[in-house]
Amino acid sequence: MSAQISVTVAGSERSVDEQTTAGDLVGGDRAVVVARVNGELRDLFHVLSDGDVVEPVTVDSEDGLAVLRHSAAHVLAQAVQSVNPQAKLGIGPPVRDGFYYDFDVETPFTPDDLKALEKSMQRIINEGQTFARRVVSDADALDELKDEPYKCELVGLKGGDAEDAAEGAGVEVGAGELTIYDNIRRDGSRAWGDLCRGPHVPSTKVIGNAFKLMRSAAAYWRGSEKNPQLQRIYGTAWPSKDELKAYLDRLAEAERRDHRRLGTELDLYSFPDELGSGLPVFHPKGGVIKREMEDYSRRRHVEEGFEYVGTPHITKDGLFHTSGHLPYYADTMFPPMELEGAKYQLKAMNCPMHNLIYRSRGRSYRELPLRLFELGSVYRYEKSGVVHGLTRVRGLEMDDSHSYVTREQAPAEIKHLLDFVLGLLRDFGLDDFYLELSTRDEDGDKKDKFIGSDEQWAEATSILERVATESGLELVPDPGGAAFYGPKISVQARDAIGRTWQMSTIQYDFNQPERFGLEYQAADGSRQQPVMIHSAKFGSVERFLGVLVEHYAGAFPVWLSPVQVLGVPVADEYADYVQDILTTLKRKGVRVELDASDDRFPKKIRNASKAKVPYVLIAGEDDRAAGAVSFRFRDGSQKNAVPVDDAVAEILAAIEDHRQV
Repeated sequence: MSAQISVTVAGSERSVDEQTTAGDLVGGDRAVVVARVNGELRDLFHVLSDGDVVEPVTVDSEDGLAVLRHSAAHVLAQAVQSVNPQAKLGIGPPVRDGFYYDFDVETPFTPDDLKALEKSMQRIINEGQTFARRVVSDADALDELKDEPYKCELVGLKGGDAEDAAEGAGVEVGAGELTIYDNIRRDGSRAWGDLCRGPHVPSTKVIGNAFKLMRSAAAYWRGSEKNPQLQRIYGTAWPSKDELKAYLDRLAEAERRDHRRLGTELDLYSFPDELGSGLPVFHPKGGVIKREMEDYSRRRHVEEGFEYVGTPHITKDGLFHTSGHLPYYADTMFPPMELEGAKYQLKAMNCPMHNLIYRSRGRSYRELPLRLFELGSVYRYEKSGVVHGLTRVRGLEMDDSHSYVTREQAPAEIKHLLDFVLGLLRDFGLDDFYLELSTRDEDGDKKDKFIGSDEQWAEATSILERVATESGLELVPDPGGAAFYGPKISVQARDAIGRTWQMSTIQYDFNQPERFGLEYQAADGSRQQPVMIHSAKFGSVERFLGVLVEHYAGAFPVWLSPVQVLGVPVADEYADYVQDILTTLKRKGVRVELDASDDRFPKKIRNASKAKVPYVLIAGEDDRAAGAVSFRFRDGSQKNAVPVDDAVAEILAAIEDHRQV
């Protein structure tokens, strides 16, 4: 009889034979693709030891999906080298909704190449190859991989922070032992192998036919322009064909809503090459939406007790040394300019200048909370590879506010700000959200970037967590995601097709008041240091607008629509009648246009539909005779013979109520 060992499986202790694997415990459940053994993800072929704690991991979980996708990346690499043995391998990590793999090849991949590679992958998958883990020494790995220069370079990263050295390298090498995964055919022969930490699914058949290669692009090795340019193939993989189809449908819908395309079609904004990457310009119609957002922000901030301030676009760089942003954020700031013997920086954030406003004179506890607000232009040197339309720009406008409060006032002020933020999002039609609490890295590699005492961080984090919990919204931890000066709450909003966007932020800052020597005179006459609370409601006006364009697919609610009412006479003889109605609306502040073009009536209606105008007013002889007008809506429906006064009242009410039509 075999010797027995004791293991804990899904919370229950069991006695099993020695040499039992993690896969032996799952009872043939095909949904389980890996196991978490003592907290570490392991292949199902992993042999268990006495005392191991084992948790099955299913393919539809976050970890299971990552393993599935990383396994698909390996199959892709095997397929590439099967058709092009000279291809050199880079890195192939799982990413959100898919995976990629980098290759050094003589010519870039074409769409036809991707189709051929999909067929090659399917053949490998159908073979049912297994992924076999093999531990190797550094020397043996370098010898075995001598024809793979990029893999050999990764071996040299072992023991350090591989992920910092090269994005995705963490799936290849880590601080522990080196491993190679061999793909084994059913007859026991080795088909292929790759340097990898694992784990992998037990068989390529798990990948099935629920994968697709999406596109290829150029990518510098280890993200540096100084290194060779590789060819990256992006793919996706899902637990089932139905889930793959649903994902592709979501992508198609996202493409239909892409704010860059809609911005061109609706004549809202553009990105001229002459200005530079990440520097958009707003056309008149886009300017209407931007102005509505700005006017809303100014009005609401004043209603919530904020005072409007203004600060310049540049400053001597010493200000950012005082605030602590330099050298922390030097990589995301534009290079300094030299003027009259001093270095000047484009403003990357507003808070240091607001601190100077606070410090401009003595302050009393009676003034607190002191709330300063600005629609300030800031400039951030985002890498060219991440600049994306309006959602990632280099020149942006922030509705930035800073509340200066006593420590005792901080919880109430944070609640006040969170209520303000949630109300703003709801007013703009975003009402599905959760909160994320970003805290400092307690013991990781980035822990040294955070400043302040343990007590300060504990107090700030506790206050934010309590307010967030009391809101009743889901709260998700984000360890290590805090700013260097304090923790923050961010609101994560889901749009109309379920995508999540980080929107507003609220940050607790005990650091800058100390660095700037900010004080107030307390009731007992002593000098005390205030707490500073940062809050951005839109975050970036540009990014928020881009999200709104995609959320509404360009069909804005009436109050935000660049043109709220378009008049379309059935024939030229009714143009004056329609114009009179539009003039009445314009006098009441409604944005109107008359289509007086030479186009035939059906084409005018098609043009109105493409422009996504919420109200199209149509009038012919019956309408004119009855002192009425007909409504045509964006979905093609109509409401006829509406008395003009009723029509005006309905439009004004829709604007006032922020209604979608």
